[in-house]
Amino acid sequence: MIDYLRIENFKCWQDTTKIRLAPITVLFGSNSSGKSSIGQFLMMLKQSVESSDRKSVFFTGNDHTAVDVGLPSDIIFEKDNSRHIKFEYGWELKSKEELELNNAVTKEKKNIKEIGFSSDVKLIRDSQKLEVESLCYKLKDTKGVVTEITLRQKELQKNNRRAYELDSRNYAFKRIQGRAWDISTTVRFYGFPDEAVAYYQNADFLQNINLTHEKLFSSIYYLGPLRNKAKRLYTWPGSVPRDSGISGEDAINAILASRSEGRKINLKAGGKYKTLEEIIAEELKKLSLIDEFKLVPISKDRSDYEVKIRTRGSKQYVDIPDVGVGVSQVLPVVVELFYAPPGSTIIIEQPELHLHPSAQAALADVVIDAIRARENSKDRRIQLIIESHSEHFLRRLQRRMAEEVISTDELSAYFIKYHEGAAVIDPLQINKFGDIENWPEGFFGDIQEDIYQQAIAGYNQRTRGKREVLCD
Repeated sequence: MIDYLRIENFKCWQDTTKIRLAPITVLFGSNSSGKSSIGQFLMMLKQSVESSDRKSVFFTGNDHTAVDVGLPSDIIFEKDNSRHIKFEYGWELKSKEELELNNAVTKEKKNIKEIGFSSDVKLIRDSQKLEVESLCYKLKDTKGVVTEITLRQKELQKNNRRAYELDSRNYAFKRIQGRAWDISTTVRFYGFPDEAVAYYQNADFLQNINLTHEKLFSSIYYLGPLRNKAKRLYTWPGSVPRDSGISGEDAINAILASRSEGRKINLKAGGKYKTLEEIIAEELKKLSLIDEFKLVPISKDRSDYEVKIRTRGSKQYVDIPDVGVGVSQVLPVVVELFYAPPGSTIIIEQPELHLHPSAQAALADVVIDAIRARENSKDRRIQLIIESHSEHFLRRLQRRMAEEVISTDELSAYFIKYHEGAAVIDPLQINKFGDIENWPEGFFGDIQEDIYQQAIAGYNQRTRGKREVLCD
C-alpha cells in the first residue's frame, strides 16, 4: 500500500504537492483537469519496472500497454526540456523479514519496516533519452532509525561521460581495494546497478532494495474507463489471469480461475466465506442491478461458458448482452475489487460509468466491502485509487463516514482543477460527520445555483404581468 505520492513537472502537473493515499482515495475534477495523469504516472512507473530494458529510465508505453503517455519530451511540464521530473512516494512493508540490511563488515542487521523513495529525472540535451540525476531511499527500521542511501550523478572530466557516486547516512559503505571504476548507470528510475554492489564489501542488500521496489509495482493493477462490451460466449482456456484486464477483458476468466483455485472471501471478520462468484452476485445485487448471476458451461466437453443474469423482478435468466450495458460495464470493476491479490493497489477510472445514480451511490458500499474483505482469515489490505465524476458516489461515502462505517483515516478525497496553466489539487476536508468543510467552487458544477435560478425563473413565469418580477 502506497502511503503518499508527490509528482513534479509531469504533463500538466507542475507540482501535485504531497498526496496522502488512504485505503480509499478518490480523485474528482472536471474533464482535462489532470486527474488521469496521476494514475497514468503510476502505471508508467509500473510499465517501466516490468520492461525488459533495464537501462531505459521510463517506458512511456505503446498500443499494447495500459497507458501511452508519448515521447519523453511530451511528458515534461510545458514541454520545457530544462525541467526535471521529480517524484517521491513511500510504503510500509508487510513484515520485518521483507527487507534486511545486513552489514557484512560489522555484522549489524536492520529490519526495515518503511521505505521512502525519491527520484530526479532529466532529459539528455538534444535527445529523447532520459537519465536519472539522483535517486534516494530512506529506510526506516523497526527501532525508528532512518538509513538514507543516495545515488547521484557526478561530473567527469574525461570524454564528458556521466557517472554516479553512492552516498549514505547511518550506514558506512566499505570499498573493495583496487576497484576504482565508476558507477556508470542506474537500473531504470529506481535501481542500483551491479557495479554498485561489486564496488563495496557490504552492499549486497542494494539488490534486495531493487527487488522490494519491483514487488511494490507488481502489486499495482489498473482498470480503464471503457470496459469491453459483453459477449454471448466466453472461452476459458484454463489460464489464471493476473487481474480482470485493463478493459475488463479477463473478468469472466478470473471468476472461472477462482473456482479452480478454491479461493474463498468473506466481507467482514466472522462472516461466512464465499466463492468469488457468490461475492460477485451479492455485490451486483447490492447495486440493484440483478437478482442472480451465474456462469454456465454450454456442454461438458467444451470450455465455453455463458453468463446468465436474472434481473430484478424477472423469473427468467437471460444472457448478459441482453441486459442493460451498466451490468457489463460494472462487472469487471466488481471482479477486480475482489479478485486482485491481497495487498494490491487498484487504480480504477470512472467505475460508475453507465450506472443509474442510485447504483452509483451503492457502488460506494461495494468499495467499502472491498477494503473490509478477508481471505484466508486475514485482511486483504486492498488499496483503491479511484477517478470519478459521481456526486452520488461521494455522497454515499460521506454518509457512511457519518454513520461511522468508515473513518477519516480510510478515505482521502481530492478535487483537481486546471488553473493558470497547471493542474491544482485541493484536499477535501471531510470531518468525522461526513461534512466537507472546504466545498470547492464549481465542484460537480453548481447545482445550488441551478436550483436557485430555476426557482426565480419559475416564479417570474407564474407571476408575469401580475407584479414586478424578481431579479437575481
